[in-house]
Amino acid sequence: MQIPNKYEAKLVEEKWREYWDKNKIYKSSVNIAKEKFSVVIPPPNITGILHIGHILNNTIQDVYCRWKRMKGFEVCWVPGMDHAGIATQIKVEEDLKKQGISKYELGREKFVQKVWDWKEKYGVIIFQQLRKLGVSVDWSKERFTLDKGLSKAVKEVFVDLYKKGYIYRGKRIVNWDNISQTALSDDEISYKEQKDKLYYIKYPIVGEKGSVVIATTRPETMLGDTAIAVNPDDTRFSSLKGKYVILPVVNKEIPVIFDSYVDMEFGTGALKITPAHDANDYEVGKRHNLEFINVLTKNGKINNNGLDFEGLSIFEARDKILRRLQQEGHLERIEEYTHNVSVSERSGAIIEPYLSDQWFVSMKKLSEPAIKVVEEGKIKFHPEKWTKTYYYWLNNVRDWCISRQLWWGHQIPIWYNKNTGEIYCEVEPPKDIENWEQDQDVLDTWFSSWIWPFSVFGWNNSENDKQNLELKYYYPTDFLSTAPEIIFLWVARMIMSGLEYMKDIPFKDVYFHSTVRDSKGRKMSKSLGNSPDPLKVMDDYGTDALRFTIIYLAPLGADVLFEDKNTEIGRNFITKLWNAGRFLIMNKEKVNSSDEFGNDEPDYNFTEKWIDSRFNETIKEIEFYLNSFRLNDYAKSLYSFVWSDFCDWYIELTKVKISTNPESARKSISRALDIYKKVLKMLHPVIPFVTEEIWHLLNENVEEKSISISDFPVQNENYINPKTEKIFETFKDLVTTTRTERAKFSNINNYKYNIIVKPLTSASRENIDQLRFSLKSLINNKGDIIVENSDSKFNGTDGEYFSVMFDFTNGIPQIKVEEIENKNTREIESLKSYIQTLKMKLTNKIFLEKAAIDVIEKEKQKLNESKEKLDKLSKM
Repeated sequence: MQIPNKYEAKLVEEKWREYWDKNKIYKSSVNIAKEKFSVVIPPPNITGILHIGHILNNTIQDVYCRWKRMKGFEVCWVPGMDHAGIATQIKVEEDLKKQGISKYELGREKFVQKVWDWKEKYGVIIFQQLRKLGVSVDWSKERFTLDKGLSKAVKEVFVDLYKKGYIYRGKRIVNWDNISQTALSDDEISYKEQKDKLYYIKYPIVGEKGSVVIATTRPETMLGDTAIAVNPDDTRFSSLKGKYVILPVVNKEIPVIFDSYVDMEFGTGALKITPAHDANDYEVGKRHNLEFINVLTKNGKINNNGLDFEGLSIFEARDKILRRLQQEGHLERIEEYTHNVSVSERSGAIIEPYLSDQWFVSMKKLSEPAIKVVEEGKIKFHPEKWTKTYYYWLNNVRDWCISRQLWWGHQIPIWYNKNTGEIYCEVEPPKDIENWEQDQDVLDTWFSSWIWPFSVFGWNNSENDKQNLELKYYYPTDFLSTAPEIIFLWVARMIMSGLEYMKDIPFKDVYFHSTVRDSKGRKMSKSLGNSPDPLKVMDDYGTDALRFTIIYLAPLGADVLFEDKNTEIGRNFITKLWNAGRFLIMNKEKVNSSDEFGNDEPDYNFTEKWIDSRFNETIKEIEFYLNSFRLNDYAKSLYSFVWSDFCDWYIELTKVKISTNPESARKSISRALDIYKKVLKMLHPVIPFVTEEIWHLLNENVEEKSISISDFPVQNENYINPKTEKIFETFKDLVTTTRTERAKFSNINNYKYNIIVKPLTSASRENIDQLRFSLKSLINNKGDIIVENSDSKFNGTDGEYFSVMFDFTNGIPQIKVEEIENKNTREIESLKSYIQTLKMKLTNKIFLEKAAIDVIEKEKQKLNESKEKLDKLSKM
């Protein structure tokens, strides 16, 4: 068999993607004889392309699905996409704008069809990219939040909640996006720091000479002021009780009111109250029966309540109002002011508090059981710290604004009678549709996403739904991996809807994955140019290399610092794994085709006992790490075993056996291959392509359909032997100490020399005889190994268990003392420089704040090891 010298990722990945799809390896069906493991994918937006965060999240899910499949579970991983109302509509509007077309020219029906066309063209891209990543989803179960079945489920939930009185329509202050011209929930906005100005404006007191000065960043909203408020405990304003002030520019009287909401320390201690344009002012206005005057249009301009400023944009109106205030002597002063401004996550628009009629879901009753199931441990968060955030939000939950002033989405199933104004709310429209007009708003995207864990399995709100075998079998799902920033938007709401409609939790474990940042700790963004294209990284390094690296670097509950070159971790590891397999396959063919190699059973010596112990200990470790959701430790444990234990030590010793003991070569190779095959299985969840490729190379004549459906290795506790592992540690110390000593000399391999070894512990003395032969073979020594008595005088390099020195009396001593000293001097200087670099790094505040704990610990370890090495060299 010809095994390529190099692993060709692109060729291998394409081959196995096609193979998995063609053979429906990951298709799931109801099988009551098997325990199931079900997962629903967090549906990516149809506008999206894969970013590094997607790579991490989907790899996490894939690791668990592949692991559970190999553990014998019936695994169902449902793929799907979200219609993403605002984000998608913005994209299509931008696309039409380039063509000189407005959505209003098209009208609602034709515009929505344009969005469907756009979805068909671009929506498939995200699935193509997920296929490239190698996710083991069941593509036959693909879902879309605007699919016919899912849309019906959304309507059924709305109608049910409306009839229960949970959904209502009300005039409230909402977060208004004047670019998308829609309301947003609190969870769809973010905050950015902005330098602004604080304007101090004088409101003349009616009937007196004095004024009340207020401070505001938004003077344009004074057109809608209906009161000035002060704190009742603020003695500075006691004389104003029952009095009025003149609203500048508008020139009308408004009352001075007393309310404990007012912060006496902010500004002047007096606040302008604009109930239609501030959420807090809205509450104050309700308490004092103030007038609510909206002065803005939906597109962020002054409306007909704005006097002669009507039609101006917010900033145009602000400039004109400030000029008039200055002219009339009402502008006292202006100060620089830095504050947080709320912006739309999707459009980037500055949010305007805006009074409008919207649909809301009353959340209080829905939230109570959702708190209870987490408190009782029925749903577990990983890391557990996120439960505090979850409880805080639910204990202070506000009603959910679910209406959006968009055309793309689930149109609200409410109809108004054209003649009587009667409201009709059902899943199907009224029969005499010509007499009714449907509500123009659509539902918040999250209203379809919150029922995702059961809607994808064909749920409908009827008695017949009890016959739905898929829903019965797969719900509740077992695992959810998602970003912590949508714990309110999605996770909490799914728990509420699951308990309300399925009378059960939607999932058992929630894994909040890391946030991926650049090497400087900054959030990935296009504007910073620090967001690598994962598709290019996969092309450059290989998909498995990226998958392994991102899992290796992602500790539970901590951010990941990532840059392209990090992927060398995964690529180098895969190269190591490939080369080990190539060596074993080639030598298997060699020993099987030659009479030189016998069939005798090799001695089951300390090397064999050691590798069996380390292998079973590794199985035990990774099972623990996977069950504990410590995925990076799972990757690191396998990395350590494969790279160090198996390749650097066991394979090297196997080479020695093949060259020195042909009679047992077949059994040695067979035993090594047996462990290697099991290692491939253990690695398959995180690096599926290369493990599938090697698996088939190893089993070319065997009916092995896929490594994906092979059995995951099971730990045998009987093979775990701490004493044997301790013996092998002494051997490793003997080898490394000897190699360190030999490294001081050059060109000595061609000479015969003796190695003098002094055991430093009773255990190392006890085991020295069985270590001698392997030591001699590994360091290619032609002389003898002489064991000194522990009480003899000795000058050599100290290891943990042994001291070692060389005796050249039997060879030709070519090494001059001054050459050794020069080499030592160079090494000492190099070490000093390296130590200084490490010290600077470990005192760098940015590094200490941004780096993961294990990374910092590794740097500290490097520093300590370098100091110890410098100390030893300095004493020579």
